[in-house]
Amino acid sequence: MQNHAFIGRQPIVDLQQKIIAYELLFRHSADASTAQITDDLSAGTNVLVNTFSNMDANWLLGDKLAFINIAAPMLESDFLELLPAKRVVLELIETVEATPELIARIQSLRQLGFRFALDDFDHRPINTDLLPIADFIKVDIHELGLDRTATLVRSLQGVSAKLIAEKVETRTEHKFCKELGFHYFQGYYFAHPETLSAKIINPAHATVLTLLNKVRNNEDVKEIENGFKADVALSFKLLRYINSVGFGLSCEIQSIRHALAILGYQQLYRWLTLLLATAGNDSTPPALMKTAITRGRLTELLGQSYLEKSDRDNLFIVGIFSLLDAMLEMPMADILEKLYLPDTICDALLTRQGVYGPFLALSEACENSDPKRIEELADSMAMDPDMVNKAHMEALAWVEQLGIG
Repeated sequence: MQNHAFIGRQPIVDLQQKIIAYELLFRHSADASTAQITDDLSAGTNVLVNTFSNMDANWLLGDKLAFINIAAPMLESDFLELLPAKRVVLELIETVEATPELIARIQSLRQLGFRFALDDFDHRPINTDLLPIADFIKVDIHELGLDRTATLVRSLQGVSAKLIAEKVETRTEHKFCKELGFHYFQGYYFAHPETLSAKIINPAHATVLTLLNKVRNNEDVKEIENGFKADVALSFKLLRYINSVGFGLSCEIQSIRHALAILGYQQLYRWLTLLLATAGNDSTPPALMKTAITRGRLTELLGQSYLEKSDRDNLFIVGIFSLLDAMLEMPMADILEKLYLPDTICDALLTRQGVYGPFLALSEACENSDPKRIEELADSMAMDPDMVNKAHMEALAWVEQLGIG
């Protein structure tokens, strides 16, 4: 099922068995209990995209930390800067080698607020060299056995990092690890990993590539905004990412341009590259995409004589997002819970009420070729039916120029 995102999530608990974090694990399907990984980088990028663009990070994590497995290629990539540093623990897998370049990269990420865990620690030289940078040390008690686990823990007594016992499966093992001095615990004794899923809509490869080139060439923000307007999935993912945990915004995103201004060109380039690395061929069906973009443009044009510029930008979002329930196959109210859009936009999308509602309702009437409803709505807004017709023709022509479907 290519049009769904899957992620495994296993809790990490403290001495009182309260959940303090989740380890996020790549999953290729809903019934997978282990990862099917072609390489460490693709597994890492999938976890990043699914957590912060395809799923709602607040729903996935709540107020807990996210432990994410990181191999050397991912550590060296720019993708990590897209994550909310204060919420993420980068879990270095056991093959990560402490080269001078890698240590320098880790130090720069620490300055941004990231914390680090050493996975499957066993005192081999390859991971002992990383001890000074560790905030957490994870010990696989099944791999080592209880005797070697006890020896290892005693050898780590002077280390400031917190110890996490992994693969704790029985009450006896839990008691043993607690008495040894472990701070946190993870394993089947507390919870098996659960696989969570979300329906996703992917942007077209070509659109992402075009935008990447525009951003690389520092083109005008208007050009980049138009690129987003040509792809519903991209607009949706942009607002979902901006509103994901970690941005700590005190204001609502008012438009696509507003979101682009907050992100900035460098962060936008990283984000688009990450999307490109994980995009499948399952982009939104062209007919549905075309309908949504036409509706967005028409809603915007219908309001141009009535509303200020910032409101017209919102009208475009109202139009294109009005089909998200069809694209994501879920109720509009559930989608809006995770997008944090202004109330005026939500009112229009849920009830066709408020300042934007009538313009959206009129767009839908034009789409359905319902002359009676068009006349009724146009009259209520003191709008000339010829003007409505002209706006509809203009919207259709604009979308044809975009070359969708």
